[in-house]
Amino acid sequence: MPRTLKFYIAGLVVLSSVLLISTSFAYGIEPQIALRWTTGDQATDAEKLAGLAYWIVITLAATSFPVKMPRGMILFVSSAPIYAAMALGGPAAGGWVALLGTFDNREVRGRIPWYGSLANHAGLVPPAILGGLVMHVLGRWSDVHIQSLAAVTIGATVMFAANMLGVSVLLSLRTGSSIRNVLYADTRTFASSQLALAPLGWLMARIYWVEGNGGWWATLVFALPLYTIRQVYAQIVEMRDMFTQTIEVLAEAVDKRDPYTSKHSRNVMMIARDIGREMQLREADLEALEWGGLLHDVGKIGVPDAVLLKQERLNKEERMQMNMHPVKGAEIIAPVTRLSRELPIIRNHHEWYNGSGYPDRLIGDEIPLLARILHVADAFEAMTAARPYRVTPLTHEQALGELRKFAGIQFDPRIVDAFVRTKWVEGVPDPGRPAPPRPIPLIAQHAAQMTGEAPAGPTSAPSA
Repeated sequence: MPRTLKFYIAGLVVLSSVLLISTSFAYGIEPQIALRWTTGDQATDAEKLAGLAYWIVITLAATSFPVKMPRGMILFVSSAPIYAAMALGGPAAGGWVALLGTFDNREVRGRIPWYGSLANHAGLVPPAILGGLVMHVLGRWSDVHIQSLAAVTIGATVMFAANMLGVSVLLSLRTGSSIRNVLYADTRTFASSQLALAPLGWLMARIYWVEGNGGWWATLVFALPLYTIRQVYAQIVEMRDMFTQTIEVLAEAVDKRDPYTSKHSRNVMMIARDIGREMQLREADLEALEWGGLLHDVGKIGVPDAVLLKQERLNKEERMQMNMHPVKGAEIIAPVTRLSRELPIIRNHHEWYNGSGYPDRLIGDEIPLLARILHVADAFEAMTAARPYRVTPLTHEQALGELRKFAGIQFDPRIVDAFVRTKWVEGVPDPGRPAPPRPIPLIAQHAAQMTGEAPAGPTSAPSA
């Protein structure tokens, strides 16, 4: 475990302990949470503790069905009963319920190390107490229902935001990804639905606290909507996984037409994704690189086997057929609206930085950034794998040398620099950054490429 992660977990534990103890003494457990069985005007301490225990049990039940999001966050619907406990018993009650009511099945089965459980529980306490304090200040138990609902909703939003920030920092320290990417990765998928649990928590609290506190049993009815929300989360993840698996199968089918390119698209996707992470791209761009990387060669479906599998040099007509595969790929994917971000990657991943690529002869920054990233990944994977025209692949050092050599001509130098910092060339001698690029179109070279003749200028680094 990284030292920074150890310090972070230790800091969480200390902060949570201080906040929980101080708010328990300052505010105590407020009487609205009491599970009443006496007829006196004031709730007894035993009734308050019984009410606190009730909400801990409800939260434990809601935590029993976690959903793992695509980027690593674990999602629960236990926020609603925590919000209700905060509204009923104050910030201290919210802190205790968050601490003790969030044990899930993975912890019971020993699938989470002790320090992971410690971080998970300690990390929930400060957001719950902070949200409870906001509810308290805004009058969460006002007789005016609109004010009460607004106070609970704002407090829940504060808790949600603080919790997401803390989880993102934790995952960032553990995985090495940027906090922004971790925060944006899964939050955009479920943020609105999680915040929608705030009114549900407020309603649970209101129904619980009726005259004589006889409404506690009615809160059990909310098990059905909570479970339904959990199922919606699970279906979202399942649909995304199914979509990704379908793309992977399609990419593998395309690659298997040529025995030399098996797993090529998947390898290109992983390289491109790592370059994107090194460049600290947004999560939406990383996802586009993943799917675009898998589908970048889908247009080869329309290339005849006689051309695709030919081991000799392609003639002019064959080269023109091969160079059309990015256009055909974009045409195939265009009807899928969910893949609109991937279209420029598929169409333009063979454009050259100096304008002599294909199919649109874009130059420099005219080429979409994600297509430039994929071009570097595609070229490196092609150079380090066997091909019909080169049975013996280049070493990683040789391939890196080619990327450096053609930086500013074929490749964007900034992306080559980012690639050098990835694990794919870790420990490989780097020939260094080339001279600053001068992106001038090489018309003669482009013409030679289209005709299949040897160009007069520098040759290109191989690409698939």
